[in-house]
Amino acid sequence: MFYPKRQLILTWIAALLAGCALHFLYDWCPNAGTALFSPVNESLWEHIKLVFWPYLGAAVVLSRGRPGGIRPWLLVLPGICAATLALGWIYHVGLGGEAMWVDLVIYALVMALGFWLPTRFSGPFRGIRWLLPILAALALGCLIAWFTLYPPQGPLFRDLAAVGSWLPLPC
Repeated sequence: MFYPKRQLILTWIAALLAGCALHFLYDWCPNAGTALFSPVNESLWEHIKLVFWPYLGAAVVLSRGRPGGIRPWLLVLPGICAATLALGWIYHVGLGGEAMWVDLVIYALVMALGFWLPTRFSGPFRGIRWLLPILAALALGCLIAWFTLYPPQGPLFRDLAAVGSWLPLPC
């Protein structure tokens, strides 16, 4: 699909700014509603909300008036959320990094990848195979909601600000 570069860049910037604002939403207004959209702690899992919700909003805006146009965006959405988790894991847990500027660079690059990849797909997007991105994005949204309300134990859900980033290596 074709998107004007200016539209993509402006929407990318808006999504980045929305994600930055979402980071502090729960601190400003702590309740169950804002917890679904904003990280409630500094865990890696909670921070995929900063990718998921702004990207989903940008996908809706960019695909408006394009039947089936949201499907390539939904196909990319779980991948960029997984990339956010993987890169965050490598940086924070594997390398013990704690610099905020690195987190911001990772965030901007993952979102840039998310805005570039859907433009590489060409339509039309029909058939049962293109129902899968919708189901994958819906499943990821349900996981975000479930793990916000009932966070399991484990390093992916651990508040890194409270316990530090570095995992002890097994001897």
